Amino acid sequence: MTRSAVADALARVVAALPGGGEARPGQVRMAEAVAEAVASGRHLVVRAGTGTGKTLGYLVPTILAGKRVVVATATRALQDQLATKDLPFLERHLGRRFRWALLKGRANYVCVQRLAELQPATGDDGPDGTPVAAPRRPGRGPRPGDQLRLDGLAERADAEELAAIAAWAATTRTGDRSELEVEPGEATWAAVSTTSRDCPGAARCPRGDRCFAEAARARAAEADVVVVNLHLYGLDLASGGAILPEHDVVVIDEAHVLEDVVSATTGVEIGAGRFTHLAGMLRGLLAEAGDTVTGVVDAGGVLAGALRPHRDQRLTAPLPDGLAGALAAVRRRVEVAQAALRNIPDDAADDVSARAIRARQAATSLLDDLDAVAAPTDADVLFVTGPDHAPVLRLAPLDVTGLLRERLWSQRTAVLTSATLPPGIGPRLGLPQRADELLDVGSPFDYRSNGLIYCAAHLPRPTDPRWADAAIDEIGALVEAAGGRTLALFTSYKAMHRAAEVLRERLPHPIVVQGEQPKPALVERFAREPETCLFATTSFWQGIDVPGPSLSLVTIDRLPFPRPDDPLLQARRERAGPGAFLAIDVPRAATMLAQGIGRLIRTATDRGAVAVLDPRLATARYGPKIVATLPPMRRTRDRAEIEAFLRELLGAAGAADGRGAPGAAGRAVAGA
Repeated sequence: MTRSAVADALARVVAALPGGGEARPGQVRMAEAVAEAVASGRHLVVRAGTGTGKTLGYLVPTILAGKRVVVATATRALQDQLATKDLPFLERHLGRRFRWALLKGRANYVCVQRLAELQPATGDDGPDGTPVAAPRRPGRGPRPGDQLRLDGLAERADAEELAAIAAWAATTRTGDRSELEVEPGEATWAAVSTTSRDCPGAARCPRGDRCFAEAARARAAEADVVVVNLHLYGLDLASGGAILPEHDVVVIDEAHVLEDVVSATTGVEIGAGRFTHLAGMLRGLLAEAGDTVTGVVDAGGVLAGALRPHRDQRLTAPLPDGLAGALAAVRRRVEVAQAALRNIPDDAADDVSARAIRARQAATSLLDDLDAVAAPTDADVLFVTGPDHAPVLRLAPLDVTGLLRERLWSQRTAVLTSATLPPGIGPRLGLPQRADELLDVGSPFDYRSNGLIYCAAHLPRPTDPRWADAAIDEIGALVEAAGGRTLALFTSYKAMHRAAEVLRERLPHPIVVQGEQPKPALVERFAREPETCLFATTSFWQGIDVPGPSLSLVTIDRLPFPRPDDPLLQARRERAGPGAFLAIDVPRAATMLAQGIGRLIRTATDRGAVAVLDPRLATARYGPKIVATLPPMRRTRDRAEIEAFLRELLGAAGAADGRGAPGAAGRAVAGA
């Protein structure tokens, strides 16, 4: 496929977009580079700024190449966009026939075997073999033990939700949880689904031939394009390719999180929840062995108690005596349960054998993971994380580059893309260093005209006790100039709450704070009420899309360096030696900062400013490395310049809606 052919196909597709698309040079450049990489078998790393249209930039050339491609995304929103918009659109307009499939982890699909086990004795399978719930009484849901047989996993489930899922399962084609009109509670969904740790596989399941998860895998095996999330792709790498079909090309979208996702999916995590889940599977199966079930339930508490003194600590072999003893004790309890499960015959009636097989699978998985954490090697990092009431023991690989070289880079062509990719990401992931390692295709947005980045270089450093009050004063002055319309991002809850408390007394503009309402409700109000300010922490640094003048200012309190006491990063810093800060901490801070700044300009007509209240961006020796990853907005250290810019935007917004200066109106109401 020639460069011109790819460009022509992309032009046809873009022209067919609703309202007629416009040429995006960066998108064309990306598509041509992807086509060349696929043809030559070389890996490609592409930074594609907001507005580039990167999904079409990689889909068009990979489909035209006739290769089987897996697209791995980091977010559910992007996965849904590909499945509901981009791929159906290309089916109609690309002029090349292809098949595509969406594949999710097993726990995202309703399990027909679990549903069958919950049906009453009078319930029957439908014509296609899918369990059908007994008829519901008008206006009432099933009572526990009435229409649904509640086993140990379903005891905390909502009976109405279970009945609704059973009815839906009889009509759905995919069994995908996302199709449900009302999101069920976690306990309810856990009662009707399985995980990779529990499921024995289609061959050993009585209803394996009707399994929705297996049907999804079968569709993926026949598809030319398979859309998955990065977590599932990481599990496939960890399993040596046992989950996904063979493929020629992988596109890693939002590739800046690849290292962390692979580290999480190739490691081990054990908390009290693993024991509670297993105990739920044992109830009913081991009715006459109550002590065995109780022992597994209590094992979670025993482990949690042993983990609490070591929260946020890295552990090395030999483990502390108390923790080593607790691990041995809980392992013995799981072994007792496993032995009892083996006594259940494979031909037991009433789906008992299927439940026993799943429980044995879960117990075996837990025993394997307990063995792994009990004897960590130098290649892994063992540490305790999570809140005090629910600590978790986690084992993660110190370095994922070896795994990626063996199971990804050497096996297929990879295209890595994101709007925020720091320099050096290729070598950090085990890709060979090349002069053209990172292709930056820019963004179609006119950042220089529409955006301004201000660094408050006159403030003391964040380590100075005076900085916190000075930063709050700075935020207050800028919010006044912007007339509200501010997304204030913080690196800690403490700083967020303190700033909100002070500025609510000082400013006339409404301030909403993360945690006061669900995230979607907060964002919706922020977008609907222009004078509102939204104060938030880490989870709001990405995935927030509020185009238009409601978001005219983003403030960032300090450079988002990772925690110095993070056990996994501590180990990686030790391994990296004297250059660890520049190799590990600076790229992570740069990526996170770019994600936060990326909340500002979301469309070609957006205008706004970013204020970084950490003077190190302008004064530290590593500052230029971070600045190089940011959108090419105009830059200033002059507060008067950013205030004038914000007032100009405020006046323009007021003129556009016919209200004059909206900030003044807001102050008049507040002061009445």
